[in-house]
Amino acid sequence: MKKRTAMVSAGALTVLVVAVGLGLRPGNDPVAAQQPAPSAVKVDGAAVARLGNQQVTPQELKDLLATVAPEVRKQLRGNRGALESWIRSRLAEKAVLEQADAQGWRQRPEVEQQTRAATEQIVFRDYLQSVSQVPADYPSTAQLQQAYDAGKAGWVTPALYRVSQIFLAVNDPQNLDSVRKQVVELSKKAQAAPGEFAALAGAGGVSDTGLQPLQQLVPEVRGAVSRLKVGAVSDPVQSAAGFHIIKLTEQQPSRLATLDELRERLTFALRAQRQEQIAKAYLEGMLNTATLSIDGAQVNKVLEEKL
Repeated sequence: MKKRTAMVSAGALTVLVVAVGLGLRPGNDPVAAQQPAPSAVKVDGAAVARLGNQQVTPQELKDLLATVAPEVRKQLRGNRGALESWIRSRLAEKAVLEQADAQGWRQRPEVEQQTRAATEQIVFRDYLQSVSQVPADYPSTAQLQQAYDAGKAGWVTPALYRVSQIFLAVNDPQNLDSVRKQVVELSKKAQAAPGEFAALAGAGGVSDTGLQPLQQLVPEVRGAVSRLKVGAVSDPVQSAAGFHIIKLTEQQPSRLATLDELRERLTFALRAQRQEQIAKAYLEGMLNTATLSIDGAQVNKVLEEKL
């Protein structure tokens, strides 16, 4: 059986442009945007997670990863918090369904009616997908190149910054002034001797964000980082969490992503776009027939009725 390509809206290429420069980065550095803390999820051969009588199987997780776009799949693999959020939601959904089944909810007339409608939609989408398959050799090398050239304005990756920081938390508002005085002194010493930055951090140590675009840093830090030259140290920066002393250790300028870097994502988007075009043409062909007729009088009669 051939693996089917999931249908995506006509805006797939637009979404792709945004996805090129963005990624989910797990971590708990106060400088970086906060991500969900990971928890243990182990595949034991039977289930990746359990809740009472319910479980999420490895195959369900594989099916999820197989049906999403490559960039989304990459993000899910790199962000355990986001993946576990889906697992928890799926377990909660199964637990609710278990309760509903125990009360005979599927046999309620209104539920049966919605079930029939949902089944029709599933059959419709699945069959339409089967008759709108994209040739295996699409897109060609030339078509990929053409799409890449046409969208070059959107393939620009943002500038990346690697930041080291000394962070002093303010756990008690009454200590704000004393912490500020301490961080001002540290900042002056670090600016005078940037090479001693790590030693000045003392027991707390220095944290490193890794290469990230500015938008991945907390708002208060972004401005300070954007004004620094590589190797320079900032004045104290105050955020909701405390005070930061920032040293810019590396910067990579914005650049145009290469076709090789985008090949997988661009291929997925082009195939999804092409499949939508084939499906649309198929539906239009079904309607382009001499037997089609619409009774306006009957339509008006229905519209005039009170529901």
